[in-house]
Amino acid sequence: MEEEIFKFLSKYVKLSEEEKGIIAENSTLQFYPAGHQLLREGQFAKHCYFVVKGLIRSYYLEDGEEKVMDFFSELSPITPVSYTTGQSSTYYISCIEDSILSISDKNHSEEFFERLPGMKDIGLQVLTDMNAKQQLSFDDFKNLEPKERYEKLLETRPDLVNRVPQYMIASYLGIQPQSLSRIRKRIRDHKM
Repeated sequence: MEEEIFKFLSKYVKLSEEEKGIIAENSTLQFYPAGHQLLREGQFAKHCYFVVKGLIRSYYLEDGEEKVMDFFSELSPITPVSYTTGQSSTYYISCIEDSILSISDKNHSEEFFERLPGMKDIGLQVLTDMNAKQQLSFDDFKNLEPKERYEKLLETRPDLVNRVPQYMIASYLGIQPQSLSRIRKRIRDHKM
């Protein structure tokens, strides 16, 4: 399972065998079943995560309706805002599928960075990349029409279409499930 973590980190740095050993030694893998809540609104996040296997979503409630903010699949880090700010969470994080996550808390992270100080820079780069991804996603949400948002999702995250229930994808795109059905039908009909 650590191979997935090495694969992710290889985008940022070439790891020595010694570094891989330290990472494997410090990796805490945990299984979570589908439906498990990793974080609830109002809680304080004690952990950050890395998705080794599975699918996770973040969402908030508005008038009792779930509004999906993001999806995290294999090779995705998850750092709840509450984890970094120390404030209570304004959203939920839950497993869509049975998932295996590498988990870390602040003490564990500090010990890890003491043993591998170079990883701190990589951690900052990962956070920078995550912020850029979220900003691009937000920009797309503001600037693209619903059909264009769906087409962009098909282009950038095609795995989600078969793994995520349609109502969650519709929520993520900011449209009603019926509208998504019409968009999908138009795209299918156009390809014929």
